[in-house]
Amino acid sequence: MKVISKNLYIVSTPIGNLEDITLRALDVLKKSDIILCEDTRHSIKLLNHYKIKKKLVSYHKFNEKKQIGPIIKYFNEGKILSLISDAGTPLLSDPGRILVNECLANNIKVTPVPGVSSITAAMSISGFKDQFLFYGFLPKTIHELEKVLNSLSNNQFTQVFFIPSKKIDFYLDSFKKFFSGRKILIAKEITKIHEEFFREDINKLKTTNHSFKGELTVIISNENINTKEISEEIIVNKAKKYLKNYSLKDTVNLILETEKVKRKKVYDICLKLNNEKNN
Repeated sequence: MKVISKNLYIVSTPIGNLEDITLRALDVLKKSDIILCEDTRHSIKLLNHYKIKKKLVSYHKFNEKKQIGPIIKYFNEGKILSLISDAGTPLLSDPGRILVNECLANNIKVTPVPGVSSITAAMSISGFKDQFLFYGFLPKTIHELEKVLNSLSNNQFTQVFFIPSKKIDFYLDSFKKFFSGRKILIAKEITKIHEEFFREDINKLKTTNHSFKGELTVIISNENINTKEISEEIIVNKAKKYLKNYSLKDTVNLILETEKVKRKKVYDICLKLNNEKNN
């Protein structure tokens, strides 16, 4: 394979098992003059495993703007550069977007070298609908989290998130609130020795009681599973009762605590009744 200068290669690397790397990725890395990586201490393990000795330049979310100038200078000197992340495919919830856009603005070609991704790996064994939405890392505060999940709960795509293992119970509480009736897959340490996949109905989930480590890939099914159809009359009666003392948002949440029905249906009914009440 011909590797050309004035070209940024976006190279996918293993997410755990070091053997999960393509021959093309190895070829590009061997021919690169400089390899940009999030953590040089982490990346050197992969490169040493394949006996690749190249100049490593630290490129992460805290210095990516500062590094743009020196990186463009490398290209102008005719250097071949590759960008890798700590694991998986770069730019997917990882730094790199600023660099890619700067390269495009300077007529520097950007070439993907595809490979492993925890997103597609987990989706492939989920059994859920393959039309999916990848969100990445969710907000850390409950207010922002509930605002995001309220919006996401209204679509019927399978949804994929990255979640720090130490915060899993915090997010599961909100998932149960906004994705009632759906199924969940928690993928732990994909491709590693302690790889595990936990599957459950969201409503049946309790605190995990598992010693999760690192970053988890969590998938929510595309639709409510085993959702019982309840009559509109039941929702209307409950909505009228709750709207006397609660806000629109709280009324919707109260109904969803006891009734397995799509959030959008409940919201639309409650919104209509609330508007009628205020007119």
